[in-house]
Amino acid sequence: MYKIAVIGDRDSVYGFAALGLETYFETEPDSAVKTIKRLDEEGCAVIYITEELYSRMGDEVLKFAEKPLPALIPIPGVSGNTGIGMKALNDAVIKAVGSEV
Repeated sequence: MYKIAVIGDRDSVYGFAALGLETYFETEPDSAVKTIKRLDEEGCAVIYITEELYSRMGDEVLKFAEKPLPALIPIPGVSGNTGIGMKALNDAVIKAVGSEV
């Protein structure tokens, strides 16, 4: 069975544990990348990452975009919505469909 994980600062991801998701409190891009690689090896299918952390991961995010799993999905944190998640979703739709929806 595939796992779902959430990575980000404690305040942003703590509540996801109540839903049964695995939570990882990371604030630094380097340690988040290590966590993502470990989760990938363990067969995690979906990894939600706070937009703030996602934006600071740079090219490391692109390495995972080439693979079908795990799906890295940026989500707003406690600091609010930055629009990165919507842009990533729009880019994925364009890549899959060939145009904006």
